[in-house]
Amino acid sequence: MTAMDLARVVIAELVAGGVADVVVAPGSRNAPLGFAAWQAAERGELALHVRIDERDAGFTALGLAIGGGRPVAVITTSGTAVANLHPAVLEAAHGRRPLIVISADRPGYLIGSGANQTTDQRGIFAPAVRDDAQLADADDQPGHWRFAVRRLLAAATGLRDRRPGPVHLNVALRPPLVPGPADRELAPARPFRAEPAPAPDPVRLPAAPRTVVLAGDADPAVGAAARALAEAAGLPLLAEPSSNARAGGSAIGAYRLLLDRFADRIERVIGFGHPTLSRPVSRLLAREDVELIMVSPTADWIDPGLAADRVVDAVIVDGRGDPGWLVDWRTADAELGAALVDALDRAGAITGPALGAAVWSALSGVTARGDVLVLGSSNPVRDVDLAPIGEQAPVTFANRGLAGIDGTVATAAGIALGAGRPVQLLVGDLTFLHDVNGLLLGPDEPRPDLRIIVANDDGGSIFATLEQGAPEHAGAFERIFGTPHGTDLAALAAAYRVPYQRIDDLSVLGKQLARAPRGIEMIEVPLDRTGRRELDQRLRSLGRGESPG
Repeated sequence: MTAMDLARVVIAELVAGGVADVVVAPGSRNAPLGFAAWQAAERGELALHVRIDERDAGFTALGLAIGGGRPVAVITTSGTAVANLHPAVLEAAHGRRPLIVISADRPGYLIGSGANQTTDQRGIFAPAVRDDAQLADADDQPGHWRFAVRRLLAAATGLRDRRPGPVHLNVALRPPLVPGPADRELAPARPFRAEPAPAPDPVRLPAAPRTVVLAGDADPAVGAAARALAEAAGLPLLAEPSSNARAGGSAIGAYRLLLDRFADRIERVIGFGHPTLSRPVSRLLAREDVELIMVSPTADWIDPGLAADRVVDAVIVDGRGDPGWLVDWRTADAELGAALVDALDRAGAITGPALGAAVWSALSGVTARGDVLVLGSSNPVRDVDLAPIGEQAPVTFANRGLAGIDGTVATAAGIALGAGRPVQLLVGDLTFLHDVNGLLLGPDEPRPDLRIIVANDDGGSIFATLEQGAPEHAGAFERIFGTPHGTDLAALAAAYRVPYQRIDDLSVLGKQLARAPRGIEMIEVPLDRTGRRELDQRLRSLGRGESPG
């Protein structure tokens, strides 16, 4: 058997298993896999995406998996190329995304020999992957190759164990690494399907204890379930922006600022998704005097406070909660919302929370168009978390598995391609600069409809709101936390041939967002971070019902 024989079997099994997108980073050792993917794309069996940067290849595949809701494969050559996928693998692991990593490798006998681009790639992603497999063209066992790919597909999608996530296929290939006369015409694989494991029936709960529904980062189906439960039971809904539940009459816009005020009255929390956005929520999830029920459609669950009392697949609340409980939350939220608008108006310059509210409001008004909102980590996702609530909200994603800034631009581009919908990405300047190579697409590549809104405060303002930003650390803050960079974003956009616009007026921004993006474009919104710590303190004071001074 040749390297091309093995590569064609791998790609054929991926296609048969429902993989519709493959991302390839160019290389020599993975050439057979690249050829096989290209041939399948030419036959119309899959969509091929090529990325020069392996880290962005991994995050593009992750975004495709998020946007398309199905497994996506990323293929790299050997050596450091494989290691560059690790950030995307970790995010997929903690975000429960079906990412299939296929790394080309040198024959096993070369490991430790000092041969070019040769290292020990076996288990390189452990323990982050759900499963892994090692294949070699020298095995001459097509049946084994097919079995390995099928097993990894089942593990990636979580069909059998309801624990989706990344998997790793390491493939040792010998020359020749291009199609040739020695390649065989292998018989097509027999049809195969792994049936999903059935989910148990919903658990019924009484409505009696004072309950809040907490929705963290989640896919739209999970978010819809959280919203439906809260509205049916008349319970306050504390929903993060990427929960896909942050809308409707039960949702509380400024919940994180109100939590300390209401904390002593909460008796039960019903949690969905991955709530990690704020310290008030973390404190709530760690309380042992509050009954904590986590709803998880997968075999594992989120419990950062180590205090969960029960884990269920789905839940139904019998009857409705005390109507006064929701009224109290909504009344406080309305009063605080008005105070927040006033405080942000009096700030003078554009602030992060004002920008977040403007983006959220604009996209909530065009939900029928189908735009997807993607939020960067650090301040942008938290700024949107204070935006006013409406009846509708855009489908929203964020890399909250590990909440890193890695690969955010590439993830958003992948979501746009996978979903086939326009994407609006709100990121800070450091997150954008960290993944500026996400803009690097070849002329023959499918181009996403992606608008990147960069909140540029020339550094890391998130740290100003944390302990590091306290006045006693001012001497060290700017260099090791503030990290100003002074980058000319207009020139950077021009270098990547991306249309650029600078906007200093939020009303102008709203008009731009009312237009769907076409291709990749960029908007820079300058912010001043010098007063970010004081602004954060004023907003928290308002949440506690205190005078901000």
